[in-house]
Amino acid sequence: MKVIVTVVEKITSEAHIDIPNGLDEPAIKQYITDLYNSGKMLTDLNIFRVDFESISARIVKSCFPNDSISA
Repeated sequence: MKVIVTVVEKITSEAHIDIPNGLDEPAIKQYITDLYNSGKMLTDLNIFRVDFESISARIVKSCFPNDSISA
Protein backbone atom coordinates (compact mmCIF):
# COMPACT_ATOMS: atom_id res chain seq x y z
CA MET A 1 0.00 0.00 0.00
CA LYS A 2 1.27 3.47 -0.77
CA VAL A 3 0.18 6.53 1.22
CA ILE A 4 0.88 10.13 0.33
CA VAL A 5 1.19 12.26 3.47
CA THR A 6 0.90 16.02 3.20
CA VAL A 7 2.05 18.23 6.07
CA VAL A 8 1.30 21.95 5.93
CA GLU A 9 3.35 24.24 8.14
CA LYS A 10 3.61 27.99 8.35
CA ILE A 11 7.23 29.01 8.87
CA THR A 12 8.01 32.41 10.33
CA SER A 13 11.55 33.62 9.71
CA GLU A 14 13.25 36.63 11.23
CA ALA A 15 16.21 38.69 10.04
CA HIS A 16 17.92 41.59 11.78
CA ILE A 17 19.14 44.01 9.11
CA ASP A 18 20.55 47.52 9.04
CA ILE A 19 18.57 50.07 7.05
CA PRO A 20 20.01 53.44 6.01
CA ASN A 21 18.79 56.40 8.08
CA GLY A 22 16.42 58.95 6.62
CA LEU A 23 14.20 56.63 4.57
CA ASP A 24 10.44 57.12 4.63
CA GLU A 25 8.07 54.14 4.95
CA PRO A 26 7.68 53.40 1.21
CA ALA A 27 11.47 53.59 0.76
CA ILE A 28 12.00 51.21 3.70
CA LYS A 29 9.54 48.72 2.19
CA GLN A 30 11.31 48.98 -1.18
CA TYR A 31 14.74 48.58 0.43
CA ILE A 32 13.64 45.40 2.24
CA THR A 33 11.92 44.04 -0.89
CA ASP A 34 15.04 44.68 -3.00
CA LEU A 35 17.25 43.07 -0.35
CA TYR A 36 15.02 39.98 -0.24
CA ASN A 37 14.66 39.71 -4.03
CA SER A 38 18.43 39.96 -4.54
CA GLY A 39 18.92 36.94 -2.27
CA LYS A 40 21.18 38.88 0.11
CA MET A 41 18.72 38.63 2.99
CA LEU A 42 18.16 34.86 2.67
CA THR A 43 21.41 34.06 4.49
CA ASP A 44 20.30 36.25 7.41
CA LEU A 45 16.88 34.61 7.84
CA ASN A 46 16.59 32.41 10.90
CA ILE A 47 13.59 30.20 11.52
CA PHE A 48 11.78 31.97 14.32
CA ARG A 49 8.72 29.75 14.64
CA VAL A 50 7.01 26.87 12.85
CA ASP A 51 3.26 26.56 13.26
CA PHE A 52 1.63 23.25 12.42
CA GLU A 53 -1.33 23.83 10.12
CA SER A 54 -2.56 20.40 9.08
CA ILE A 55 -1.66 16.84 8.14
CA SER A 56 -3.49 14.55 5.78
CA ALA A 57 -2.93 11.16 4.22
CA ARG A 58 -4.26 9.72 1.00
CA ILE A 59 -4.09 6.03 0.13
CA VAL A 60 -2.96 5.46 -3.43
CA LYS A 61 -4.26 2.36 -5.15
CA SER A 62 -1.44 0.51 -6.84
CA CYS A 63 -1.14 -2.29 -9.32
CA PHE A 64 2.00 -3.54 -7.56
CA PRO A 65 1.32 -5.97 -4.67
CA ASN A 66 4.65 -5.38 -2.90
CA ASP A 67 4.54 -1.59 -2.48
CA SER A 68 5.89 -0.48 0.86
CA ILE A 69 6.26 2.73 2.86
CA SER A 70 9.74 3.78 3.91
CA ALA A 71 10.70 6.61 6.26
